[in-house]
Formats: sequence, C-alpha cells, structure tokens
Amino acid sequence: GWGLCYCELQSSRAMVFAIEEINNSTELLPGIRLGYQIYDSCASVPVAVHMAFQFLNSFDPVFSMDNNCSHSGMVMAVVGGSGSTTSISLSQVSHFSTCSCLSDKQQYPNFFRTFPSDQFQAEAMAKLVKHFGWTWIGAVRSDSDFGNNGMASFLKAAQKEGICVEYSLSFHRTYPHSRIQRVADVIRRSMVVVALLSLGDMRALLEELSYEPSLSRQWIGSFWVTNPELMRFSFCAGAIGFGIPKSRIPGLRDFLLNLSPSQVASSQILTEFWEDAFNCTLTKKTVTKICDGNEDIQNLQNQYTDTSQLRVTNMAYMAVYAVAHAIHNLESKQVRRNKHVDVSILIELKKVNFSQNGYDVSFDANGDPVAIYELVNWQKSENGVTEIVAVGLYDASWPVPVSVCTDSCPPGTRKVLQKGKPICCYDCTACPEGEINSTDCLPCQKEFWPNKKRDTCIPKPVEYLSFQDLLGIILATFSVIGACLTIVTAAVFFCHRKTPIVRANNSELSFLLLISLTLCFLCSLTFIGAPSEWSCMLRHTAFGITFVLCISCVLGKTIVVLMAFKATIPGSNVMKWFGPPQQRMTVVSFTFIQVLICTVWLVVNPPFPIKNLTTYKEKIILECALGSAAGFWAVLGYLGILAAFCFVLAVLARKLPDNFNEAKLITISMLIFCTVWITFIPAYVSSPGKFTVVVEIFAILASSFGLIMCIFAPKCFIILFKPEKNTKKYLINKNQL
Repeated sequence: GWGLCYCELQSSRAMVFAIEEINNSTELLPGIRLGYQIYDSCASVPVAVHMAFQFLNSFDPVFSMDNNCSHSGMVMAVVGGSGSTTSISLSQVSHFSTCSCLSDKQQYPNFFRTFPSDQFQAEAMAKLVKHFGWTWIGAVRSDSDFGNNGMASFLKAAQKEGICVEYSLSFHRTYPHSRIQRVADVIRRSMVVVALLSLGDMRALLEELSYEPSLSRQWIGSFWVTNPELMRFSFCAGAIGFGIPKSRIPGLRDFLLNLSPSQVASSQILTEFWEDAFNCTLTKKTVTKICDGNEDIQNLQNQYTDTSQLRVTNMAYMAVYAVAHAIHNLESKQVRRNKHVDVSILIELKKVNFSQNGYDVSFDANGDPVAIYELVNWQKSENGVTEIVAVGLYDASWPVPVSVCTDSCPPGTRKVLQKGKPICCYDCTACPEGEINSTDCLPCQKEFWPNKKRDTCIPKPVEYLSFQDLLGIILATFSVIGACLTIVTAAVFFCHRKTPIVRANNSELSFLLLISLTLCFLCSLTFIGAPSEWSCMLRHTAFGITFVLCISCVLGKTIVVLMAFKATIPGSNVMKWFGPPQQRMTVVSFTFIQVLICTVWLVVNPPFPIKNLTTYKEKIILECALGSAAGFWAVLGYLGILAAFCFVLAVLARKLPDNFNEAKLITISMLIFCTVWITFIPAYVSSPGKFTVVVEIFAILASSFGLIMCIFAPKCFIILFKPEKNTKKYLINKNQL
C-alpha cells in the first residue's frame, strides 16, 4: 500500500526541491545547474542493484537541450538508499541508512550519510533504559543489516550498563505469519521491550499484537517512534525513543502541494500517488472513478502533505546540499588555480561543513554526522489523542558532566587513599620502574617492559650488533677492506717472490703471516650478527687460534733475524739449528698449544648465547656468555705471553744490521699490537651491551692493520715504487756502508 511510501515520496520531492533551490541560488554553484534522475529501489536489494547498473549503463549525459541547462553533464553523486541493506550494495550519500557497519571505511570507502549511525542510538538507548532502572528487558529487531548490527551494538552497550536482556528476537515482515505470531506471543509476556525495527516490520508486529490486546507494556523504540502512522495503535501509548530532531524547510509545503495535472501525468510515481490519494484513476483502464482534475490536494491530509514532522525528509534535503557544497568547493579550486584539479568529490565531501535552515552538517572520518537525537514520548492528550511530544535531547558531542573528588589516576600510577577522607578521595602515586597500572601496580615479566602509557607490558626490544647497524656496517667494511688489502699484498709478494727484498725476509714465513692476517680480518665478521650456539664457539676460538698463528709467524721472523746475526760471527753454525724445518715446527708448536687450550675450553664449558636482561632494564642484549671465563683468559693470556716474548726479541734485534730493517718494523708492529690488547682489557670489561663486541672487533682490526701496515707496507712501497732498491747490488752496497 502507498501508506508505506508517502514518506519516501515526500523525501524524493524534498530532494527535487533542494536541487531547484540550489539552481536558483547566486551563492552556491552559480552558473552551474544540477540535474537529477529518480529511481525506485522498492526497498529491495536486487532491484536497487539492477537500478544502479541501469543508471550507469544507460545514462544519457545530455540532461536537457533548452537554453537553461548545460548540454552535457556527469554523475557526481547518488543520494538515497533509505535502507541499510540497500545502501550496502551502493556507494552514496544516504539520508536514512543507519547500520553501524556502514562506518567501516575499509568496506565502504565511498559511503556518507546525514543520518547518524545506529552505534550512537544503541548507546543512547542503553543509557535511557539504565536511567529508568529497567534491568530486565526483552528485545526485538528487524532481521536485516540495520536490525542485526543495531541490536549487536545495543546488547554490548546494555552489558556495560549492567542490563539483563531476557531474549533477542528477529523477524521480517515478509516472513510467514506463524513466525511473526511466535514473536508476538513472546512479547506479550514482557513488560519492557526494546524494538529496533523498521517502520514496515513494526507495523506488522503491532497489527499482530492488536488481535489479542494484553497488559500495556513499555516500548523503547528506534526511529519508528517519530512516525505518526503508527500512533493509531493506542496500546503503545507511553512509548519512548530517539528520533532525528524536527526541522523546518521554508517553502517545502507549497512545493509539495504545487502539483499540476501535467506534472502528475508525466510521472509514474506521482500518478500512482494521485490515484491512491484520491481513489480515482488517470489511466482510464478500469471502471472505477475517473480523476477529472478537480481533486483538491490542498485539503489532502496524509504523510505526504504533513510537514510538521520533517525528520527523515530533512536528511534527504541536507544530503543534496552536502553534495552541492562538495561540488562547489571542487569547482572553486579549479577556478582559483585556473586549471583542472584532480580531486574527487569524495575528498571534498569529507571536508563539508555548512549550516542550512539552522541545521549543521559535517562528516567525521567514517562519513558519519554528529549524532543528535530528540527524545520523544507518546503521550495522550486530554481529548484522548496520542501525540508525539519531545521530552529531551541527546547530543553525542556534548561532554558528560563529571563530579568526582579525584580524577581517575593516569596510566602508570596507582591510588593511595587520603587519610580521613572517603574512599573516592585518593592521591595518584607513580608505579615503580618496570611496573604497569591496572587495578594496582603490577611488575612486567622478565622479558617485557611497560609501554609509554604504562598501561600494558610489551616485549622488550632485542639488541645486538647486526649487519644492518651503522656500526656493524662500518666494522664489516673495514674487515673486508683489511682482508682484501692482505690478499693484494700477498699477490704483490708472489709476483715478486724472486726479488731480493722478498727472499731476504723469509718468504715462507711472510706468506704464512699474510694468510693468518687474512683470517684475522675475516674472523671479526663472526662477531657481527645474532649470536648462535655455533657462532659463539667459533668467534672466540677462531680469534685465538688465528692470532696465535699470526704472532708465531712474527716470532719466527724475529728469531730468524737474531739467528742470522749470530750466523755472521766466524765459526758460528747456528743457522743449521733454525733452518726452514725448525721455523715451521716453531709456528706449528706455538699454534698447537692454543688449539689445545681452545679444545679444552670447548669440551669443558664452551661459550653459548644468552639474553642479557641485567645490563639494561628496558631492553634485551643478545650476547655470547664466555662459558668458562678461565678458558677465555687462558686463550687471551697465552696470546699475550707470545706477543710480549716477540716484542722483547724484536727490541733486542732492532739495532742489528739488517738491509731492510725488518727488526725495527717488527718492533713497531708488536708495540702497536701489545698496546691495543693491553687497553682492550679494561675497555672490554667496562663496555655495556653490544659495545663489548664492538671493542673486541676494534682490537682485532686495529692490531691486524698495525701488523700489515708496519711489516709489509714499507716493503710493498719499495717493490712497487722504488725498484732500484730491490736489487742485489743495493744489498751489497748497503752492507759495505
């Protein structure tokens, strides 16, 4: 019946009225005319989708060919969809879709509405029920997106308020009569009922309840409470609920009543309305009363002509103005910049903020307006007529009045009661470090730490020297550079292996020393990265063995210098006792002792990865525990003894005749080596966290660079840039000096 559709017809006509107002305005969209096309969704999702596709696929961009309208246009927005389920299938500015689900911008990024979300209504209804002390209630809802989502929000809000909901029933007016009858039977046994129902569903339920009148009950309603059509059900007197505030649209009533016969005849919707309202026909297809044009719409009394309760109609009116303001802002940007601006109307709709006829319109981040409701009550007048009376106002943007002795304690603090004062008066004391506040200060678990708000524990950040750290990148780069430099040096020595400078400085030990130095540079890379069981064992043992091999080679070269000097004394046969086989055996023996120490260390108590929770309270340091500290210091001590012994021998040999001054070079290199590792010990012990590893890597690189630069750099300089000194003649001449 058309009784259901008069309000929708009024809304659609209000949309047309708004468009005509805008087209006649000199301030809003001057020089631009808006066109429109109206489709009927019949409150059906399939029909709505079908109409949308029909609209998109067959739309003629030419609105009109007269002089008053542009010859071309484009679709800027869709206004409408009074049902939530219908709106879910379309992107639009809706005037009556209330489902809170439509606020989800992930699923519905292009949806806006001038009607508030059910989320606000649900919270308001729960507070209303709580206010009257109704803690045991029943609930009924439409089996639709509007009803199901709205009831879910209400039940959640009711639970917070301590309200018990005995039942929550759902139905739709198209369901079998037996289903609606069962719902009515359950409701008849209740005293307080919350009804989140659409207008059609509520009318179907009330008609069923009217067949068997029972004790009066208290209805708490959604937006159906503002619809005058349902007031004929007198047993609902006393109903209370929330609705959009009444508004006035100047000139709308005259526009609604100004329908000429030609207008009515040219519109199928208006034709059906006219025939239904005056019980006559314009099509002359039946034998019923023929509409003769004398019907007086001025005296017609129905929802279409009633402008005293402009609620939903005003939302449709405001939706048109919201689109117009968005287009106006978009056009202003293009004119101001004198070029096309690639900004969609969607972006401009988000910024809309205007007032029309005293009603403010703006959208939040979810495309929702500020929730303002009028609290209405169905009251019987003295003559027995039920009237809708506004008894209050609910504005979700208003702050709630607060009356407390002490404000709630901020996160990270706890309550300390004040002496001699009520329990609601207290001081807020900061929780100790590492504790959070819930009801009281609670310590976080070992691997957790309070967040900035100090209201929850979060995992501590894990720290170690990684290849992504700037420090790690720098150290790894120097390590690779050192290894490459050593390899290049070895290549230079190999290419000039038959020259006097290479042969005179024990080429075999030199090559072995270069190999060990390469390994020293590369072993520093094992200290970078997250510690693991294997990396912890490898890094210390590899470091200890490679450096002992390196020092053994230097020691061998120093002994060779000393033995060579002794060999120049007449009658001395000392070089027979320290020839190449003995040199190799010396290097192997010294290195084997270090290998033995490392093996015992790894077998008895090897290094292992740990999470250091004590150095820093707020973070975890991943590092390698030494396992046996004695093993680590034995490895380091043995290396130190060899280095000291080598240094002493090099000092003794520094003034001995030596054509290429290797003894002096060894002395300087061992001085650097010993200095680095002596300063390493206090730095290693005192460095916190990952800087312990940094100190160790630095010591390895510094001592390695010291050896290669002092022992091999001068020789490479002579080989490459002073070849005249790399001759036998030069050696002989120097010996004669």
